[in-house]
Amino acid sequence: MGRGHKSREHLLEEIGEEVRRCKKCELWKLRRKAVPGEGPGDAKMMIVGQSPGRKEDEVGRPFVGPSGKYLNRLLEKAGLRREEMFITSVLHCFLPSGARVKGEHVEACVPYLLRQIEVVRPKVMLVLGAVAAEALLGIKDFSEARGKWFEKFGARVLVTYHPAAGMRFSEVGRGMEGDLEKFAKETKQVRM
Repeated sequence: MGRGHKSREHLLEEIGEEVRRCKKCELWKLRRKAVPGEGPGDAKMMIVGQSPGRKEDEVGRPFVGPSGKYLNRLLEKAGLRREEMFITSVLHCFLPSGARVKGEHVEACVPYLLRQIEVVRPKVMLVLGAVAAEALLGIKDFSEARGKWFEKFGARVLVTYHPAAGMRFSEVGRGMEGDLEKFAKETKQVRM
């Protein structure tokens, strides 16, 4: 059966299997479980973070640790449901806290992410943090881009803070809350 005949879910599962077997950079040695992402194959909305944390690495699911709980609260407050979105990251393997994202990590992982975007074809995307903004949009100056919309991948893409920063700094949290409201307004068109 040709690629065009496979369901989006099937194609995403194939990408997920490749991610779980991946050894393209040294991060595979640190992971317990790769975290390919999750959500409906036909999701109109996509969220892209930086990398799995310790809790995500334990269970193999994105945004289930403290910053995931924080993100869920912000989504709910904005009237959005996580189940409606495809959620993934630039990196799919655990990056220990304090470790820096290296170019070879991004180079190894971004092709998986680009394929996920191609399969899901979201209409609206939320990019969390500087690493994701640079990897996906080529943005070097995060402070200039944060809270702004971009057109890429056939989608409207909003750049905001990473939830880990929103949890630590109340001003960042308030900014992120405002960005999520903006994101929610934009999603109203695509969710109908």
